[in-house]
Amino acid sequence: MEFTGSQTIAAAREQVWRGLNDAAVLQACVPGCEAFTAESDDEFKAVVVAAVGPVKARFKGTLSLSERDAPNGYKIAGQGEGGIAGFGKMTATVTLADAEEDGGTLLTYVAEAQVGGKLAQIGSRLVTSVANKLAAEFFKRFNATMSATAEEAGAAK
Repeated sequence: MEFTGSQTIAAAREQVWRGLNDAAVLQACVPGCEAFTAESDDEFKAVVVAAVGPVKARFKGTLSLSERDAPNGYKIAGQGEGGIAGFGKMTATVTLADAEEDGGTLLTYVAEAQVGGKLAQIGSRLVTSVANKLAAEFFKRFNATMSATAEEAGAAK
């Protein structure tokens, strides 16, 4: 299942790029994230609680960043095991560009998700809806975090 989205962030592209590479920012933006630790500059371990219909599970997995093109974007890949609930995999290509208004940044993503086990039995419409909602929530939180950081930096000047 594939889904796309975009956000206009009221922050400079360099600042948005730094946020996309900051473990603390990423952890704060992942819905249901209980733990997020850096294994290296490009790989993180995470524990995320997610509910898909009647199935609620704690997923333990990894998140890796690749194809970095500072400050234009990268590819992010994640996979998690939820025990009896099954597994989930996601890849997303994130692109940054200067927004046309207010000197902000346009963040665009194209993501693809796969699930297996009990999650796959629930129905692709519901799984797609939840995956799309989780991605949208992550980027909404990221936008709010980066916009607030840019506002604070502007106020400090």
